[in-house]
Amino acid sequence: MNSIEIRELTKAYGAHRAVDGLTFDVLPGRVTGFLGPNGAGKSTTMRLLLGLDRPTSGTATIGGRRYLDLPDPLHRVGALLDAQSAHGGRTARDHLRFLAAAGGIPVRRVDEVLEQAGMASAAKRRIKSFSLGMRQRLGIAAALLGDPGVLLLDEPTNGLDPEGIIWIRELMRGLAAEGRTVLVSSHLMSETSALADHLIVLGNGRLLADTSMADFIDARSTRRVRLRTSDPGRLRSALARDGFELAAAEDGRWTVEGIQAEQLGNLAAREGIPMLELSDERASLEQAYLDLTADHAQFTATR
Repeated sequence: MNSIEIRELTKAYGAHRAVDGLTFDVLPGRVTGFLGPNGAGKSTTMRLLLGLDRPTSGTATIGGRRYLDLPDPLHRVGALLDAQSAHGGRTARDHLRFLAAAGGIPVRRVDEVLEQAGMASAAKRRIKSFSLGMRQRLGIAAALLGDPGVLLLDEPTNGLDPEGIIWIRELMRGLAAEGRTVLVSSHLMSETSALADHLIVLGNGRLLADTSMADFIDARSTRRVRLRTSDPGRLRSALARDGFELAAAEDGRWTVEGIQAEQLGNLAAREGIPMLELSDERASLEQAYLDLTADHAQFTATR
């Protein structure tokens, strides 16, 4: 199995608990967004999962086994935690060749992942000459080297240009569609919204949410419809009979709280009221996220 299992995971540094009793699963076949304010415990959780730190208590396993107990870890798990860690004096190809040799991976995979990451033309260049975006692509190529069933990516779009962001988005969704487990940590809400199917949200080391993207947003959205009509007077009267209020918005539009577009559309059709525009309004992922984590951010600016 490629699932990630976190059970009562705790990591304490003295009196401070960077991770505090976390329990959740990351399942194959979907992209899971890993969110939380700075200091929430996301990076610590990833390090614990990869055996780079030891938990104070609890477990972090992949398919029921610790990373350190996997006989072929690079074939099972690919990770990008720090794109700056590659030796600047090596070429991109040599960097991946060293990793392949260490992990028992066929050398042919080096050129395959360089091509997959759009780095084939830079294979012989030294890494110290790379931009941040190129280093990110190389780090992703390294994560893909063993053709793993599990991918852990920390801020994978950092430094990428728009074309690169679209590429990583399509890559991650394609890997998930193949049945792999993909966990992506990011501070970019717009990208997480476009990429993820499921969300794990942390705050102060604790689990705040473990839910689908749609349910996460719906739970923090007030039902509201935005519309345009050529007969607002009749619509106002019809809505009032059912206990709803038509409120003016910008650009000649109107809003109605506490109702959905389908319900309002049926009401308008029944009354013969023409609708020129009708859509549900939902909170963005950023709005829903900020609403949930407002009391859990360690660092906030004053206004």
